[in-house]
Amino acid sequence: MTSTDSAQQPTDAPAKAPAKDPWDLPDVSGLVVGVLGGTGPQGKGLAYRLARAGQKVIIGSRAAERAESAAAELGHGIEGADNAECARRSDIVIVAVPWEGHAKTLESLREELAGKLVVDCVNPLGFDKKGAFALKPEEGSAAEQAAALLPDSRVTAAFHHLSAVLLEDPEIDEIDTDVMVLGEVRADVEIVQALAGRIAGMRGVFAGRLRNAHQVEALVANLISVNRRYKAHAGLRVTDV
Repeated sequence: MTSTDSAQQPTDAPAKAPAKDPWDLPDVSGLVVGVLGGTGPQGKGLAYRLARAGQKVIIGSRAAERAESAAAELGHGIEGADNAECARRSDIVIVAVPWEGHAKTLESLREELAGKLVVDCVNPLGFDKKGAFALKPEEGSAAEQAAALLPDSRVTAAFHHLSAVLLEDPEIDEIDTDVMVLGEVRADVEIVQALAGRIAGMRGVFAGRLRNAHQVEALVANLISVNRRYKAHAGLRVTDV
């Protein structure tokens, strides 16, 4: 057979599937969201915004009574529980604990968090007379530390750059910001993007794998400097997407 004959033979190669629309995100409205550290400012703010958007939310704390009190204060059907019960009852678990207690909290909940989608939003920061500065954990980032401590969980990272003041303010209807979402599995990242999009004014934007989490966490130190200089509650917008 000549090269010309070969070129004329019909091909059985399957048609290439069209590229998936990156904004075609799943419906997450029926998922239960747990917030570990939900009695702190960031955790309470996220719980309030998600519940206000119609999400079922459970606040977790080391003390169930403290979580229940915070839940009653926020309303919108939010429940309070100790951290272990919060993790067990939730489909998605947001980790919003202080950096100092990050490792210890996750180690103690490894069994309860097995099989769960975990969203780490902890920012390892230090403070001195010059202001805030980023810390770099041995694992590379808080999110990578979470992944190392929770081998049976699906760990992502998101919600780092949000102002707790704005989140908690009931007079503010929309939070004008993007949420950078990082993770290893596209389906998990898209769930977190969709969850961020439930909050009025927000978008979830894919920002890479967990190895890129350090610079995302560290950027909070810069935003703190911005806020102090301009007396603002700065967030981020990603342009051209």
